[in-house]
Amino acid sequence: VQLVESGGGLVQPGGSLRLSCAASGGSFATAAMGWFRQAPGKGREWVSSISGSGDMLYYADYLKGRFTISRDNAKNTMYLQMNSLKTEDTAVYYCVQCDQSYCAGQGRYIYWGQGTQVTVGS
Repeated sequence: VQLVESGGGLVQPGGSLRLSCAASGGSFATAAMGWFRQAPGKGREWVSSISGSGDMLYYADYLKGRFTISRDNAKNTMYLQMNSLKTEDTAVYYCVQCDQSYCAGQGRYIYWGQGTQVTVGS
């Protein structure tokens, strides 16, 4: 399985970005997917997950409704719409794939992308 993220960049506070994750190999539609992030000097933290069919969505409490995860199984692609971005959202964002159809923050994420940098600042 190969996961490739795109869509990162520099955005001003309050702005929006949409991350994409293109997957190849494996059975995309049966695997839960998710996003982690790692801010400078900090450990990786779970952001959000979506079930294989897209019927269940999971979010970290700290997001408070600012981010939306989605997927298009016909395109083997997952998305993260990030709104009302804050400076503390600055991090490398990683696309991940779980080994089950439903995975939340404690799921076993066995495949990781290389990450895409998101920088929130003026």
